[in-house]
Amino acid sequence: MRFDVVTLFPELVESVGAFGVTRRAAEQGLFALHCWNPRRWGSGVHQAVDDRPYGGGPGMVMQYEPLAAALAAIREADPEPVRVVALTPQGRPLDQAAVRRFAGLSRLALVCGRYEGIDERLLEAEVDEEWSLGDYVLSGGELAAMAMIDACVRLLPGALGHDDSAMQDSFTEGLLDCPHYTRPEVVAGRAVPPELLTGHHAQIERWRRREALGRTWERRPDLLARLAPGPDDAALLDEYRCLRRDAAGGRNGDD
Repeated sequence: MRFDVVTLFPELVESVGAFGVTRRAAEQGLFALHCWNPRRWGSGVHQAVDDRPYGGGPGMVMQYEPLAAALAAIREADPEPVRVVALTPQGRPLDQAAVRRFAGLSRLALVCGRYEGIDERLLEAEVDEEWSLGDYVLSGGELAAMAMIDACVRLLPGALGHDDSAMQDSFTEGLLDCPHYTRPEVVAGRAVPPELLTGHHAQIERWRRREALGRTWERRPDLLARLAPGPDDAALLDEYRCLRRDAAGGRNGDD
C-alpha cells in the first residue's frame, strides 16, 4: 500500500514509519510513505502557502494552488488510482469500518490542514472525503494522518505477529475489546478471572464475548445500540449485568 501525505511538516509524518509495527511493516515492504511539502509550489521568497481569509477574521487559510499542485504531482507519481482524504475538524469521525476500507486500497493520499483551514474550493475540487479523529481541534492534520496510517498498516496482511491479532482489536465487530491479563496470576490482591485459567477454549471465548459486550454497554452504549445484539448476546449481556449487580451488592455489604 502507498501513502502520499501533503504536509508542511514531512519529518513529523515520516516518523510514523520509524517505530514498532509500522517500522517492521515498512521494512517488509508492506507499505510505502511519501510526503509532499506544498511549500515546493508556494509563492514568493518565503514560498507562502497561506493567505488572509475573505470576509476578515483571525488566522490564515491554506491556498488552493500549492495544495492542488501537490496533489497533481501525487497523481503523476504513480499510475494507480489514488483516493484523496483531507484531515479536518469538519470531517466524519474516523472509525474502524472506514479504516478497513482504506486499508483495502492500493493508494491513499492524505491532505493535512493547518492554520484556520483549507480553501473550500480545494476540498470541493480535489478531495474525495474528509475525516476527523474526533470532536476536538489539533494544530494540524499531521497527527490525524499518522493515526490513520498506523490504523491502516496494522490491518495489512503480515503486519502483525499473529494473523488473528487485528481481528481481536476493539471495534472489529463493533464492540470494545474485552479485558486482558498476564502473569503473575495474582497482583495486589487481584486475581485473574478463573475462566481464563481453565484451558477450555469455548468457556474462554464465551467469557471474552460477555466482557466485551458488558464493557461496550458501560462505556460506549452508542456502539451497542448500532450492533443490535441477538438473543445469545442479549443473554450474555444480562449475565454481565447480574454479575455486576451482585459484585456491587457484595461491596456495599462489606462497608
